[in-house]
Amino acid sequence: MRFNNTILISLVAGLGASSPIAKRVNTPVVNDGIILNYALTLEYLERTFYEQGIANYSQQMFRDAGFPDPFYQNLLTIRDDERTHVTFLSTALTAAGVTPVKQLTYRFPSTDVKSFVGLASVLEGVGVSAYIGAAASIANKNYLTAAGTILTVESRHSAYIRSSLGQSPFPTPFDTPLDFNEVYTMASSFIVAVPTDNPPLPFMPFPSLTLECSQYYYTAGSSPVTFTNAFADAQKFSNGTITTNTPIYAVFFSGLEKTFVQVRITRGNKDYKIDTIPAMDAGQVYVLLSKSATDASDENVIAGPMTLEVYQKGTEPSTPKQPACS
Repeated sequence: MRFNNTILISLVAGLGASSPIAKRVNTPVVNDGIILNYALTLEYLERTFYEQGIANYSQQMFRDAGFPDPFYQNLLTIRDDERTHVTFLSTALTAAGVTPVKQLTYRFPSTDVKSFVGLASVLEGVGVSAYIGAAASIANKNYLTAAGTILTVESRHSAYIRSSLGQSPFPTPFDTPLDFNEVYTMASSFIVAVPTDNPPLPFMPFPSLTLECSQYYYTAGSSPVTFTNAFADAQKFSNGTITTNTPIYAVFFSGLEKTFVQVRITRGNKDYKIDTIPAMDAGQVYVLLSKSATDASDENVIAGPMTLEVYQKGTEPSTPKQPACS
């Protein structure tokens, strides 16, 4: 079966769109305790997501939505894996004399089985990217090995869910690393409240990025992309220093490659747009906006990242037209 990528983008982006515009975000200084608590925060999110979804949707509802057995049983296993990851990380932090963060309050936008499974695919992909991106900052080799054992399981979760959605389980030869603030930007879209006594983490979300709804699948080398209200938001983010003359670039992350495409302003000086997604590997791609044509480090990011599913030309689903945008 094929999942409606346009609906998922609107669901994920919609939550983040109401978050306040943050100012300049710098690369955080981290240690192993902070990194483990960062991982624990993400594992709490995944555990809660699966627990809520399994509570909301029955086995028969998954069957009726086109996910036959043993999908539901495997989903229970994925939930149990996330529970185990939470327990493992909490225990490791306590053993190291570091106070583990508590579970946050989350809100997820899935409204039915299909949107739940589609969002599961995105979350698993982001989880893989988070562990890869954090690996270089882990000092203790034992922690690095432990993180690697979680990473490979998350990658199998991602491949299985993608396959169940009719997408390639391994669309690229390399997975995509993301840094701490990039991951936290996407995770923050689902965070409703943080316990007041939680240990502080040095991460800040970038302003959210929203894609205009499209009735078609995104194809590398041909599809246009419009970033809704992104120029207006960039002016707020920069206190007016970003103007119509400021060059801004959409940066696409796919595997180990980052591709920069200059955007143009459209629709009454509100939106940014590119006319063609660059040629790149297909799959779950991340895109953000940067002030630099060559550097997408935190200091240059003005919005994003967010995810979009990209297909190679000729590999799109047989019925590429999606339901009309609302």
